[in-house]
Amino acid sequence: MASDNTQAKKTRIYRLSLVDGQSHERLWSLRFNRTTFIIAVVSAVVVILVGIFSLIAFTPIRTFIPGYPDAHSKRQAIQNAMRIDSLETRIVQWELYTENLRRVVAGAEPIRLDSLIHLGGAGTGEASSVLSERDSLLRSQLSAEQAFEISGQPSRRLPIEAVTFFPPLKGVISTDFDRAVHPWVEITAPSQSTVLSVLDGTVVFTGWDESTGYIVAVQHEGDILSVYRHNRNLLKKEGDRVKAGTPLSMAEVPLFFELWYRGEAVDPALYISF
Repeated sequence: MASDNTQAKKTRIYRLSLVDGQSHERLWSLRFNRTTFIIAVVSAVVVILVGIFSLIAFTPIRTFIPGYPDAHSKRQAIQNAMRIDSLETRIVQWELYTENLRRVVAGAEPIRLDSLIHLGGAGTGEASSVLSERDSLLRSQLSAEQAFEISGQPSRRLPIEAVTFFPPLKGVISTDFDRAVHPWVEITAPSQSTVLSVLDGTVVFTGWDESTGYIVAVQHEGDILSVYRHNRNLLKKEGDRVKAGTPLSMAEVPLFFELWYRGEAVDPALYISF
């Protein structure tokens, strides 16, 4: 008897019916047991989840999810990565150029860039190691020099060929340099042009001369002295510290510009582009 009751419970059938409320006519009926009901529910949940995943993965709806990158963000990220890669390449090129320039100035053999190109990544590593070694040596040298500096600032004494000058005046050289007759160049430019310092330095002289008008002289590092003659008026006085490109005076064109290196007058046109 107990076995019959257990069998009846296992085979219990359920019915889901749709009945008309007035005529009590059965419109739709579904028969199921517990097993088929569980299978139907699980299948429905799986179908719903698959549908939601498909909508998110394969349609633009995914862009509405907070934090999900859109097409513009992805494009911007790719462009930024390309810019970073380009900047890294440019930095390596400038480091190689600087190292080669330093070697040429020091009289050493420059790095062979063609061999670095053939070596590819190994060449870049070699260049980086060379630059790192040179940087360590330069830091040690600067530290040793700084230990004996009274002001605590190490001096950089580069040859004049390695110095980058700021043009004192944008114009045309009307009279070339002549060491015997006049140790300067005459620069023709529009009236009331501003005369600029060619390098960082200190104004060591300001004055007046009957033949050349107002004069200003600036002492720079590396035993370099620049002299500016034939000015209408002066904007700096003796003892003023100036930076490259700082206005010194208003020119009474033509400007007479002198450049002295280690006590000797040199041709400014060899080192400055006017």
